[in-house]
Amino acid sequence: MALSVGGWISLLGSVAVLWGTATWALYRSLRDEDRKLELLEKQGEIDTYSPQALAELREWIRANPDDPLAEETRRRHNECVEILKRIDEPFYGWERRDVEALEKVEEA
Repeated sequence: MALSVGGWISLLGSVAVLWGTATWALYRSLRDEDRKLELLEKQGEIDTYSPQALAELREWIRANPDDPLAEETRRRHNECVEILKRIDEPFYGWERRDVEALEKVEEA
């Protein structure tokens, strides 16, 4: 059973969209990794969480203070806050005023 011209066009269009999307995603990922490497070489460390991710981490810590992973989560949160206060150029979209307002979470 042969495909019609419209079928071939749909098939080729789908393949082009799939490959185009995959190529763009790969390009963006590699560009981000190059930027991280550049910052690591320049500063010796980079921020580990975006503003939203750190806020969600803080929220999780408050909601789950007795969870077995809470201690590790507090440590990682506080480590990110310390790094953000030390570095000049964060990888994620941190504003300087937001970094200055950050506080560590209390250890249990």
